[in-house]
Amino acid sequence: MFVCCREHIEIAIDEFVDEYEDAPDLYKLAETSFTAWTVPARCDFCEEEPIFLVV
Repeated sequence: MFVCCREHIEIAIDEFVDEYEDAPDLYKLAETSFTAWTVPARCDFCEEEPIFLVV
């Protein structure tokens, strides 16, 4: 699972596919809510605010 900004979405997808050998599901964090999970404050690849969840 990755959270990423718009700039790093392709890297997150590539890493997911490399690790799981399957296509990920993509969610916009602004349109998704979870009861037992808090969105991280920054992208997994830089210091920007994350926009997408790649699972």
